Amino acid sequence: MLKEKLKNYNLILASASPRRQQFFKDLDLDFQIQLKPVVEEYPEKLRHFEITDYLAQLKSLPFKTHLQEKDILVTSDTIVWQNENALGKPRDRDEAFQILKSLSNVTHEVITSVCFTTKTTQKTVSNVTKVTFKKLSDAEINYYLDNFKPYDKAGAYGIQDWIGYIGITKIEGSHYNVMGLPLHLVYQTLLEIVN
Repeated sequence: MLKEKLKNYNLILASASPRRQQFFKDLDLDFQIQLKPVVEEYPEKLRHFEITDYLAQLKSLPFKTHLQEKDILVTSDTIVWQNENALGKPRDRDEAFQILKSLSNVTHEVITSVCFTTKTTQKTVSNVTKVTFKKLSDAEINYYLDNFKPYDKAGAYGIQDWIGYIGITKIEGSHYNVMGLPLHLVYQTLLEIVN
């Protein structure tokens, strides 16, 4: 249905994330992947979804002057928000361990913003999902880090990984948002753009 409506458009996904790329395939969309490097820094005063909105929009900037009439560029960003702090991707194993330790036995928020940019318009949507972990033992965290190496994931974990299976006790909101893309919002927003 959406694929048919998009047939006269050129959908561009600017993401190196294999999960986001697979989601676009699973939505049965024709798209191309284009990547341009961006330094992912944001003003310290930003909080919560302001951070992901800012970064998703920032990722669109290198493309803006090159977009054609029928191009729709999709950029996005995900953070884990806990105790008024944004947790991004861990730099190394020690940081990944500390992040997972801090998520143990508490509820945190996963925030994803998705920015849709055309030659003349830009729209950004965001989604928040609450995730609760059981108390994780050091052995469980170490096993996960040794076997799954989640260094490309905000909050140092993937809900679809082993630690998600054994550790997550409650989720409020979109499961796919925690994986990096609130698919219901992507679908709805693309429909709005082409209608």
